[in-house]
Amino acid sequence: MTIEGGCLCKAVRYSSSAQPVITRVCWCRTCQYVAAGNATVNVFFRTESFTVQGETRDYASVADSGNIIHRRFCPQCGTPLFTGAEARPHVIGVRAGTLDDPNSVQPAMTIWTDSAPRWACIAESIPRVARQPPPLA
Repeated sequence: MTIEGGCLCKAVRYSSSAQPVITRVCWCRTCQYVAAGNATVNVFFRTESFTVQGETRDYASVADSGNIIHRRFCPQCGTPLFTGAEARPHVIGVRAGTLDDPNSVQPAMTIWTDSAPRWACIAESIPRVARQPPPLA
């Protein structure tokens, strides 16, 4: 089964030949900036099964976890697409809203809940982690 997606203007497309490793909702402060005040929903795939067509731009920063994170976006329409930690090059995070079928994934946990604003809507039905969970294997 192939999972596909892309940016708003369709200049960037991606696909994975494997199922996601995990899907997480993140309320760290950096993700709140990226998501205009909300959390991001990140679907993690193994990079060996993942391909990207089209040009992306990169913004690197130090995350709340202390990791150097690269966030890639479409230079044409500005859609945030991918995230990746230099410490974990074997996985790539994809913004769930860019999937062709966002209903194909379900978040398994919400992380960085200590950073969420008091008005945040956080699902009661999935585990919560106050800060950074253990790294993905």
